[in-house]
Amino acid sequence: MPIRPVPPAGARRTLAAAQLTSAIGDGAYYTCSALYFTHVIGMSATRLALGLAVAWGLGSLAGVPLGHLADRRGPRGTAVLLALATAAVVASFLAVRSFASFLAAVCLYATAQSGLTAARQALLGGLIASSERTGALAQLQSTLNAGLALGAALGGVALSSGSRTGFLVVFAVDALGFVACGLILLRLPAVAPARGRPGAGPRLAVLSDRRYAVVTLLNTVLLLRMPLLSLVIPLWIAARSPGLGWLGSVLFVLNTAMVMAFQVRAARVVTGLRSASRAVREAGVILLLSCVVFALSAADLPRWGTAALLVGAATLQVVGEMKQSAGSWQISFDLAPSHQTGQYQGFFGTGVAVARTVGPLLLTALLLTWGVPGWLLLGGLFLAAGCAMGPAVRWAEQNRRHMPPETAAPGEVPARI
Repeated sequence: MPIRPVPPAGARRTLAAAQLTSAIGDGAYYTCSALYFTHVIGMSATRLALGLAVAWGLGSLAGVPLGHLADRRGPRGTAVLLALATAAVVASFLAVRSFASFLAAVCLYATAQSGLTAARQALLGGLIASSERTGALAQLQSTLNAGLALGAALGGVALSSGSRTGFLVVFAVDALGFVACGLILLRLPAVAPARGRPGAGPRLAVLSDRRYAVVTLLNTVLLLRMPLLSLVIPLWIAARSPGLGWLGSVLFVLNTAMVMAFQVRAARVVTGLRSASRAVREAGVILLLSCVVFALSAADLPRWGTAALLVGAATLQVVGEMKQSAGSWQISFDLAPSHQTGQYQGFFGTGVAVARTVGPLLLTALLLTWGVPGWLLLGGLFLAAGCAMGPAVRWAEQNRRHMPPETAAPGEVPARI
């Protein structure tokens, strides 16, 4: 069945509406927060980076237990509570006056966000048939990018005003967005809490699932693409081609627009573990090619030639991103026991937190210090992770084939690669 860009009426459209409201606020927040805390509050960039690293490190640890809570107490109620908690934390940013209060607030923010992501994934898993999940996630990703773009435009207005009031309006909009998200999620049907057999295994079983951990690690390597567009590439352009500094924002808009337009189409070919592994392998190849073209942009070329290479490299990157996203969504759900979706999604989502925490430091050192060799090394890492995903998935699937009947979804048949 073709995947429509606009979700059909029902659970998928409601999930998309909740995604849109929270994404608009997040887009404004991500655009303005760094300047607010450094220029308005007076925090140093070093302290800001340290606080964010600590917060997202803590958030990555919180995803599993909060996902487990969604499994045991019901994902809808857990997601609603975490959305409202996120709104409260964002509102608390208005009262931040010191590094200590900032650190406390941002740690709570990262924890609530990680838990909310895991709970919403568990909610989607409980409401959407397994054959339709990747398509639904592609629609949500397109919705997310649309919301972030709208929020970024709102944040741009606040930045242009340069006033404290403008920044505070952004935080208020973000908080209200998460309140609206929680209220919209209440319109969804409740998903019954999962009930595992007593004594069947550890509560946080994902922490002892080494095979799923390997799959998550490989996906985390591929997620190192995340800081490229927002941080490393603008710095690369500034260092190599100062006259093209404006191109960084153009490439960001290009990425956002392509995901909005083509992510749903990219997900159509992913229908099971075999096609998902193939998509991730292709993503590794395309991301390698993207890194090679970025490396070529360091050559002594006319300005238009450098710009063309950068646009070409960014286009390859977003194609690889869409393939990797579609494949990883399918893999993360298909390898998770149906009664532990929340904790498994929480664990898989740690890759995003790691990429946000470690990626900026690692990639700036690798690419801005080493230059061309750094790009080639990064491309080799992408290729290796993409090619290793298929064997890792087959290995992890051996666990899934031997699940007791009560741990698999009704009527679910182990996929083959």
